[in-house]
Amino acid sequence: MIVVLAQTKGGVGKSTLAVNLAIARSLSGGDTLLVDADEQATATDFTALRTERLGSPGYTAISLTGVAVRTHILRLAPKYQDIIIDAGGRDTTSLRAALTVADTALIPFQPQSFDLWTLDKILSLLTEAKGYRETPLRALTILNFADPSGADNAHAAATLNNQPDLRYLQTSIGRRKAFPNAAAAGLGVVELKPEDQKASAEIATLAAAVFTDSKAISKR
Repeated sequence: MIVVLAQTKGGVGKSTLAVNLAIARSLSGGDTLLVDADEQATATDFTALRTERLGSPGYTAISLTGVAVRTHILRLAPKYQDIIIDAGGRDTTSLRAALTVADTALIPFQPQSFDLWTLDKILSLLTEAKGYRETPLRALTILNFADPSGADNAHAAATLNNQPDLRYLQTSIGRRKAFPNAAAAGLGVVELKPEDQKASAEIATLAAAVFTDSKAISKR
């Protein structure tokens, strides 16, 4: 499966989700390719740190930009069980190209108004991508950096769950120190010791929802 982490706003945690999903899939035995299509190169920097600390990242990582995202991924797709693309946090040629080849777009939102304001732009990009695709694109939304309490989560969830062209994931990813702590050590949150069981469970649930388990997707 080809999955693109897609957003037109930075700071929503795409790279964190991308590297944690890549690690989770590689630990399950899959041959995984992580594509860094973000000019900030966070996934590339993380992979370099991980390789330095562990000797091998456990997945293959490459950097691609522009139309090469489409051409190279089409060529590489038969070689990998899963391809995870970390696209930049704005409207770029790389993001548009990724949306034409991905099976699934995973679109993270923080439970904040500024993030939700990007919905129209995201929907526009998904509509444009249809013209370059032979198969439908599954578009999933998820709350990332979810607050531990308060009404913002519920408001954002209701907004996302009310989009007919998107499927809202019932799981969410909390704002947990385990994620930056793991990243600083070149690890996925599922590898961190001592384990943050809630963070590990969130990533495991997300991976299951994206790659295997349709039950985690909200039904309207």
